Amino acid sequence: MSALSRLREQVCAYAATLYQQGLTHGSTGNISVRTPDGGLLVTPTGSSFLTLDPARLSRFDARMTHVEGDAPTKEMPLHSAFYETRGSAGAIVHLHACHSVALSMMPDADPDDFLPPLTPYPIMKLGRVSLLPYFMPGDPAIGDAIRGLAGKRSAVMLANHGPVVAGKDLEAAVHAIEELEAAAKLAMMTRGLSPRRLSDSEIAALVTRFNVDWDS
Repeated sequence: MSALSRLREQVCAYAATLYQQGLTHGSTGNISVRTPDGGLLVTPTGSSFLTLDPARLSRFDARMTHVEGDAPTKEMPLHSAFYETRGSAGAIVHLHACHSVALSMMPDADPDDFLPPLTPYPIMKLGRVSLLPYFMPGDPAIGDAIRGLAGKRSAVMLANHGPVVAGKDLEAAVHAIEELEAAAKLAMMTRGLSPRRLSDSEIAALVTRFNVDWDS
C-alpha cells in the first residue's frame, strides 16, 4: 500500500472514531492532512465521518489545485489559513463538539484563553486556545480571523460553531481536539462550583517542562 493510500485509510478511520465518540454528528466536521507531495487530502462537503470512502476524499496538489475526488468541505478557508500561518501543521480537524460549543456561548468566555486551566493536559496538548467570534460556516472571514493570530495558536474555538485544531500530524490533531472537548466538558460540569484551577506557577511549570507553545 502506498503512503497516500495509507493516509486515506487513516483519515477515514480517525473520522469514524470521532463520530463514534459523539464528537461530531450527521454530516458535520471536516479533516485535512498533508500528503507526501505537499498537497492535501480533505474530507468532502456533505459527507459523514462514519461512512467516508477513502477513494472519494478530495485531493489537492502542492499548488492547492483540486485534482481528484469529491468537492471539498466548504470550510477550506479555515484549513488554508492554518496551513499558511503554522508551518508545523500537518493536519487539521474541525468538529461540532457539544460541550466546547456550549462553553463558547457562555457570556464570560475568555476570547484569549478559552479553556479554564483545570487539568494539565489541555495546556500540554493545545497551549492557549483562542475564542473567535461567530461567522457563518464557510465564510472566508474565518480564515482572515485565523490569519490574524499570526500562527501563535494551534487551536481555536469558533463561537456557536465548533473547535478547530492543527497538529503536527493526523494523530496529534485528533488527540488534541479530543482533549479540547474533554476540557470543555469538565468546565461545563464544574461551572458555578468554584473549582480549584491550576495556578500561574503550575501553568508556567507545565509550559517549561513540556515545551508548550504558549504565547503571553
